[in-house]
Formats: sequence, C-alpha cells, structure tokens
Amino acid sequence: MNLTPKEESLLQELRAQERLCVEKYGRYAAEARDQALKDLFAGIGQTESRHLQTLDQISAGSPPRQMQQGQQSQQGQQMQQGQQGQQSQRSRQSAPRPDRSSPDWQQDSFLCSDALTTEKHASGLYDTSIFEFRDPAVRAALNHIQSEEQGHGQSIYSYMQQNGMYN
Repeated sequence: MNLTPKEESLLQELRAQERLCVEKYGRYAAEARDQALKDLFAGIGQTESRHLQTLDQISAGSPPRQMQQGQQSQQGQQMQQGQQGQQSQRSRQSAPRPDRSSPDWQQDSFLCSDALTTEKHASGLYDTSIFEFRDPAVRAALNHIQSEEQGHGQSIYSYMQQNGMYN
C-alpha cells in the first residue's frame, strides 16, 4: 500500500497522539484514587495500545487488520460498561454526595477532565483523517478507532457525571 505524503503526515500525527494516550492512561491509572477510575483508565490504555499497533501497521504499508472482531468486542464492552454505569449510578443515588473538597476527589476530577479533553482532540484528528485517506480499508480502520475514542469519551463522561465532576 502506497501512502501519499499527506497520508503519511496524518499517520505521524495520529501515532503521536496515540503514543501520548498510551502514556497518559498508564500514568492516570497509577495516579487515580478511585479503583473504578483506575480500572477505567487501564482499560482505555489497552485499547489505545491496539490503536497504535494498527496505525504502525498502516504506516509500514500493510493493510489494516480486520476490525470486525474488534467492533463486536467493543460493542460488548460498551454495553457492559453502560450496564455497570447504570448499576453504579443507582447505588450512588443512595450514597452521600462526594466531598468535592477532598484531595482524592479533586485529583480524580482533574484526571478525568484532562482525559476527556484528550479524547475530544483525538476524535477530531480521526474525523479529519478519515476523509483524507484513499484506501477504503484504512478509512474503515480509522473510523473504527474514532468510534472507540468516542466510546472512551462517553465512559469518562459517565464516570464524571456519576461522581459529580461534570457540570
């Protein structure tokens, strides 16, 4: 697969973004105070690593691997996360409101806000890139990754909403 200079440039930017995400989610999983948030960040970090592998494969000139298995897996994970979020929200409705002055809550709120901003940026990069690639298989792979980035944003938003972090 031959890439145009523009496609190569976009791939470079996407790969840099994914490397940043992998590092950021690894750090954030270690820094988060709430175990559920640690788990959320660790799971997102694993997905970001797969994104980087896919982009590296495309950059090396290989056609992207089939994304359908990943899509089915992602849909299952999103449904499970949604169900867990609903259960968590029901249990939190009876729990006392979080202490916003707590250093732990403030730390987790900051991490979530930054992570959500990162996901918005990544999704925008993919949105632009999808339209710039000629190869339909690459476009489909990038579209799939963008969908997962949006799912990450939704998961972070839901966590924030449930914990009084999103106004």
